[in-house]
Amino acid sequence: MTTLTYSDYLQVETLLSLQETRSPDTASQAVVLAEHFFIVTHQSCELWLKQITIDLDAAAKAMMPPHGPDDDELALEFLQRSAELLRVLHDQLIALEKLPLRHFAEFRPFLDGASGAQSAQFRLLARLLGGDRQEGRLYQAFEMLAMHREITVSDICALGPAAGVLNRIADALMDVANGYWRWKMTHLALVSKMVGNRGGTGGSSGVEYLARRVTLPFPRLRLLRAQVHDTLLSESPSAGSE
Repeated sequence: MTTLTYSDYLQVETLLSLQETRSPDTASQAVVLAEHFFIVTHQSCELWLKQITIDLDAAAKAMMPPHGPDDDELALEFLQRSAELLRVLHDQLIALEKLPLRHFAEFRPFLDGASGAQSAQFRLLARLLGGDRQEGRLYQAFEMLAMHREITVSDICALGPAAGVLNRIADALMDVANGYWRWKMTHLALVSKMVGNRGGTGGSSGVEYLARRVTLPFPRLRLLRAQVHDTLLSESPSAGSE
């Protein structure tokens, strides 16, 4: 019987063979290595996006009926892990800032029409999180959980720690949303630094297109949390003093 090895388990040989550069044979080694770095970074992002989207999907399912006794805590675990992985995505972009502009400009034409805007996982994540004006599936699931627990999201925000795991889920949702926004803003800044006002490789307007896609998820939750300030001020003994 063959013993499973680390390499076989992770399919390392296949994984390390997936970086196929497009730079021509006449390109310098520095350009080829820069393109390799570019590919590795984006492939890593896609892997982390896969984990984030399946975790957020699992969190949404855990918050929707039927509920098990541990589903609330399980949803919280998925959300907290996703928030940390969005930090990893952000750090991937920070690393990509070490891509030399002169090398990127040399191999970029060989990307042809390939563009990050074509990522199916980007779109899936956007559907889960929603945007500035509409709620995604994740927040809708949280509202269903609150309803099942016979409490409103507004009351959860007002109660704070007294709402227990529901309050921790609300905080985790905000951590996910802010991590997503930070990642998007860093990507926008990186693209602006590297290509300026040039169009995107996929035919988009480039920086302008990306700027329109930078959103802050969970607008309803943000509104309800903001109202806590008004409530506390109105209840303050000094609220009516002159």
